Amino acid sequence: MSSYRLVFAGLLFIVAGVMSIGAIQAQDGSRHSEYYYPEPATFEVYNARVPVLPGSDRLRRIGFVTVMTNEMFKNPYPPQFAIFAKGAEAEKLIITGLNENSYNTIYRARALFAMMTAVARNTPLFREQPEATRYTFFDLAHLLGFDQITFTDGSTFSHQIELR
Repeated sequence: MSSYRLVFAGLLFIVAGVMSIGAIQAQDGSRHSEYYYPEPATFEVYNARVPVLPGSDRLRRIGFVTVMTNEMFKNPYPPQFAIFAKGAEAEKLIITGLNENSYNTIYRARALFAMMTAVARNTPLFREQPEATRYTFFDLAHLLGFDQITFTDGSTFSHQIELR
């Protein structure tokens, strides 16, 4: 094969790769799909009942994730899921199940969110909010300035929630 053909073939390979990445990003709206989780099969929009808390910035969101992670590591058993923030402003919350056959359906994901709601309602930040007992984990995430939550079982299932 001549060097020109080799260079041309290499360029085509690079262009095809860039176009594939662009297609994935267009579907999910981020570069995180297919890296941190499979392309979400289901989507929903959640209209938060609380405004974003003043001062909720990248640092606050990363702090939230750090506190949650540290609390999980205090347990006498390994974490059941990982939680982390991505995006230029850490505005995308990703929750990944860490065990096989666990949190691998939308119903199990919703059950986890219900449990996280119970925990969130017990935090000082939430208790300070009027009508806090009506709010969900999604409201807490919005309060902190997250605009998206993606949940995945870490294998084949993922679900994405847009927070408004």
